[in-house]
Amino acid sequence: MSVVLSTAELSAADRRERWHEAVSQTFVPLDVNILEEDPSPGRIVSHQLGATQVSDVQAGSQEVTRSKRLIGRDEKEYLILTLQRRGSAVKEQDERECLIEPGDFSISDSSRAFRKIVQGEFCFTSFQFPRKELRVRDEDLRALTARAFSGRDGSAALVATYFARMAREAAGFDDLVGRQFVATGLDLLALFINERRGRFRPQAPETAAAMVVRVKDHIVQNLSDPDLSPTAIAAAHFISVRYLHKLFQSEGTTVGEWIRTERLERCRRDLLRSPALGLGVATVARRWGFVSPSHFSRVFRAAYGMAPRDWQIHGLSGERRTAE
Repeated sequence: MSVVLSTAELSAADRRERWHEAVSQTFVPLDVNILEEDPSPGRIVSHQLGATQVSDVQAGSQEVTRSKRLIGRDEKEYLILTLQRRGSAVKEQDERECLIEPGDFSISDSSRAFRKIVQGEFCFTSFQFPRKELRVRDEDLRALTARAFSGRDGSAALVATYFARMAREAAGFDDLVGRQFVATGLDLLALFINERRGRFRPQAPETAAAMVVRVKDHIVQNLSDPDLSPTAIAAAHFISVRYLHKLFQSEGTTVGEWIRTERLERCRRDLLRSPALGLGVATVARRWGFVSPSHFSRVFRAAYGMAPRDWQIHGLSGERRTAE
């Protein structure tokens, strides 16, 4: 369920106080100083995914402070990952200051004082979650607060892309699915932090689990590409081909087998619909990355016990007769 907080319907005089309430109600207690003489309308749309709150925030120039006084009134410890979408911000924490521009993300720790200043209209997406859910060392986390990470390059791009996509889909997740996506996102963030701090441990369970999810999602999105290969997949995720194979071995399969199974399942589904769509067997096969019709026929028969054309004609009833 979405929670929407907006000051658009209020007078400029009332927006200042209501916006302060909205920000503190959404996040941890914060002091908000609006830097505009006539405050712009502000809007916060939030979704809850388990213990993680996802919020889209847009407003005008302001200064937000988390002081020691406010920390003392709030015993819970949260981390806030922020994806800057429009406008720029200056963030201060742990005796550092950084400029965050559109496309960057940053991390804040609510257990220590911080300050954020934004000039002009802005929009960002934030993820607020309990500190205990991110399995990284305190010293490593402290070293990476108030730093801007570009969401365009390297491992930071993987983190930014995943969290941005999760935010876009958050409203449609049920509770269980939302929790699982958040867990994967936090594993990716932990991997990123460990990498930046020189503690990358490829064998760590949380690292492997997160990477398998990312790799499988990449494969599914590119099944139609006949050139999809372990080398290309590994390069897209900045890992070695050897490590990629090891990830799938731990699940009792190989990269090639997993790709073939996913392609065959989609072909089997589309073949049932293909007569109505006017598609032949070869067209369906090419649609899902099979270049050779004869090769496709062989692997389809091996997997399902009948030729693709028979499946196209007889469907489930033909499969039952074959089994008998």
